[in-house]
Amino acid sequence: MRNQKRTFNKQNQDKNRTVKPFSKRNQLPKRVQKPKYEEPETSDLIRLNRYISNSGVCSRRDADELISKGLITVNGKVVKELGLKVSKDDVVKYDGKKLNPEHRVYILINKPKDMVTTSSDPEGRRTVLDLVQEACDERVYPVGRLDKNTTGVLLLTNDGDLSKKLTHPSSEIKKIYHIFTDKPVSKAHIDAIAKGIELEDGIIKVDAVSYAHQEDKKQVGIEIHSGRNRIVRRIFEHLGYNVEKLDRVWFAGLTKKNLPRGKWRFLTPDEVKFLKAGMF
Repeated sequence: MRNQKRTFNKQNQDKNRTVKPFSKRNQLPKRVQKPKYEEPETSDLIRLNRYISNSGVCSRRDADELISKGLITVNGKVVKELGLKVSKDDVVKYDGKKLNPEHRVYILINKPKDMVTTSSDPEGRRTVLDLVQEACDERVYPVGRLDKNTTGVLLLTNDGDLSKKLTHPSSEIKKIYHIFTDKPVSKAHIDAIAKGIELEDGIIKVDAVSYAHQEDKKQVGIEIHSGRNRIVRRIFEHLGYNVEKLDRVWFAGLTKKNLPRGKWRFLTPDEVKFLKAGMF
C-alpha cells in the first residue's frame, strides 16, 4: 500500500466540513468500462443460481454451493444440477421458504449519527432502513457497516453478488474518512500513521493521511482499504485521541455530494455499471 501523503481539499461540501476526494481522477468517468459479459437471459428462463441471488439470499457463487448441497428445491423436488434454468413461474424454495427474484435496487444514503447499520435492532434503536421505508418494495440490506456514531456514505442493495464483491477483502475497496479529534493531532502521529501502526490484531497501514484543514489540526483525512472493525477509531485511540466525529466521505467511488445528511437517492445506471466493472 502507498504511504505517501495527499492533501485534502479544504473546501467542504456541507456544514460539517467534510473532505472532498483528493483529485479529479476520483470522479466518476463519463464513459465507464463495460461490465464483464454475461449470458443473456430469455424472457422465460433464468439460471437457478441467478434466481437465488436475485432473491437476495446470497451471491451466485454461494448459490451454487446451496444447490450442490441439495438445499434448493424446484417445484417440490431437490435439484443439484448446476446451470439449471428455471421459469419465473417455478416455485423455488430455500430452507422451506419460497424465493422471489426481485428487481435489483441500489440506494445511496448519507447516514446520520445515532443510527445502527442493521436490518432490525433488538434494543429498538433506529436503523438505516428506517430512512428508506418508502423507497421501494424490495428488501434491501446495508453493504458493510458503519457504527452507530459514524456518519456518511452507505450503500443499500438487494444485489448479493455486488454486496459480496464490495465487502470482500480481496476487492480492496477504497474508503476516505474525515476525522475530528478531541485535541490537535501532532505531525509526529500523522507520520506514524503513514508508516503503519501496530494494533492488537496486527499492523495497519493507510494509503494516505493528511490534515483535512490547514489551520485546524483536529481534522484529519485518511484514505484506507482495510475493512477491519472500527479501524479508524482504533488507530486514533491507540495514539491517545478521542474521535469526536467520524464521517465517511467516499466509498468505492461513491460520494455524498449533493446528498444532505439523512437523505437518500437511487444510484444512476452509470454508477451501477461503474461498481460492477470494478472501477473503484
